[in-house]
Amino acid sequence: MSKVWIVSDTHFGHESMYSKFVDPATGLSVRPWAKNASEGDAIMRELWNSRVGPNDKVYHLGDVAIPRRGLACMDGLHGRKILIRGNHDIFKMADYTPYFADIRGTHKQADTILTHYPIHTESIPHWCRGVLHGHTHHAIVTLEDGVTPDTRFQNVCVEHTAWAPIEFEEVRSRFPAK
Repeated sequence: MSKVWIVSDTHFGHESMYSKFVDPATGLSVRPWAKNASEGDAIMRELWNSRVGPNDKVYHLGDVAIPRRGLACMDGLHGRKILIRGNHDIFKMADYTPYFADIRGTHKQADTILTHYPIHTESIPHWCRGVLHGHTHHAIVTLEDGVTPDTRFQNVCVEHTAWAPIEFEEVRSRFPAK
């Protein structure tokens, strides 16, 4: 039986993700698991194909690659891939279509919203159990106190998913029951 997977913010080819981006709370690299993009890309590709089967579906919640040549890292990755565009997915649609079966702005999967950006809490529909998002890398959405995680949101950037896609049902199970 095929599975549904979620991933976000791979940033294939993006050297600065390994050399400049740090967690402001700790000052540590957001990607300490690799010394550069080449090594990080290879790790993410290996992990992706070790988890995802050829007949599975993968929703990539944006920010696939920077620069454009990083898109080639998508070649050979398992699964039928759907792109939910992010703020760094700035290239022509024709650049993405060799790697993605469909390209969307958002998607509803069961009782869950899939989006690149976390949406405003007042925009969460009554039927929605939770929001899967990327964009914020190391950061999570919190309640008004600025500390307590808002469990209606799950950050699926690779920094939160052990650098590879995570099963939809696994991450969905983290949402509060309706």
